[in-house]
Amino acid sequence: MLETGSMRIVITAKSETVPPIAKEYAQKKVSKLSRFFENPQSVLAEVTLRSENETQIAEVTLRVGGLILRGEGKRPEMHASIDEAVARIERQFEKYRTRIQKRVQSPRASADGAAAPAAGAEEPEDQVVRTKRFVMRPMAVDEAIMQMEMLGHDFFVFANAETGNINVVYRRRDQGYGLIEPVV
Repeated sequence: MLETGSMRIVITAKSETVPPIAKEYAQKKVSKLSRFFENPQSVLAEVTLRSENETQIAEVTLRVGGLILRGEGKRPEMHASIDEAVARIERQFEKYRTRIQKRVQSPRASADGAAAPAAGAEEPEDQVVRTKRFVMRPMAVDEAIMQMEMLGHDFFVFANAETGNINVVYRRRDQGYGLIEPVV
């Protein structure tokens, strides 16, 4: 774990082909995200670097105040992947600045020196435009996947017959499936 300007950064290389210079570059780029936070020591940045075929992948996750900001970059060069992942987090921060400020307490002004928006000038909140209610009958994970596919959805919420808990199955980008099992 690296301590950079009080922001904790954990860098993991999941491929032997990731050069040490890429780790150094990731540390430098990610540490610049601390400018968004007044209290950067409360931020944990997790960076995962890996290679798949001819693609270099960088995943950057920031954990702060119970919030998670995540960016992923996939490019032929690792430096470009890191740049893309960091840029995605910067865009997320800019888009949700007001809500992050409320949750985390006083992030710093952005790098361009612009102050955070005043309380009266908040961006409009995202609005729920539809609410669905449905009866959940217990089912196995494979049945939930089948149900999701038959509905043509990317995710499906169900009561897991094995555990009795509410779970979510979802289609991953790699065409596999994922299972979310909330822990309270």
